Amino acid sequence: MKKADIFEFYRRLAAFNPSPETELQFGNTYQLLVAVVLSAQATDVGVNKATRKLFEAVKTPQAMVDLGEDGLKQHIKTIGLFNAKAKNVIALSEMLIRDHGGEVPADRDTLTLLPGVGRKTANVVMNCAFGAETFAVDTHIFRVGNRTGLAPGKTPLAVEKRLEKDTPAPFRVGAHHWLILHGRYICKARTPECWRCPVADLCRYRPKTAAPKAKGGANGTKN
Repeated sequence: MKKADIFEFYRRLAAFNPSPETELQFGNTYQLLVAVVLSAQATDVGVNKATRKLFEAVKTPQAMVDLGEDGLKQHIKTIGLFNAKAKNVIALSEMLIRDHGGEVPADRDTLTLLPGVGRKTANVVMNCAFGAETFAVDTHIFRVGNRTGLAPGKTPLAVEKRLEKDTPAPFRVGAHHWLILHGRYICKARTPECWRCPVADLCRYRPKTAAPKAKGGANGTKN
């Protein structure tokens, strides 16, 4: 995709949603970290439902350690892989207390040393908590990057590197959110809704999908 098209691509997404943000719910940076760890192979909706009461009681790494692994499991048992995630959350909380004074470090490489925290999770935390120009490539961004031609790549890291290289300055902080939301609600995996896409004419995907025919009731726009 040409530089001018990339700029216009982001400009339109920004015009549609000027202040994009994560759909995960949290009250502080530590809770954000926990929520992102829990969101692996799970939906934001499911994580928010599980953490609503958890985050009322647990706001710090020490409170999480005090809750304990079994107590945490009772809160997150509706989330996939909850046993492994509970173990990682307790372990990362202990490491934060021991090595970082109970604070979440504002450094991607340091974050990836925490149990259960990979590059994608670290990128989300750096972007959402610290305003860093990072690109957390999940399945949505990977699909959008390749399908549209915005940032083609055979691996998530390749897509991330392409986004880092080509995303224009005015859009670098918000790009991660715009692309995730675009993939989640419009550029869907099975049937992209090209008929209502604001960047359809810039996209390389062929063939474009047509608007669905009415079936006697209102058609939803979200999964």
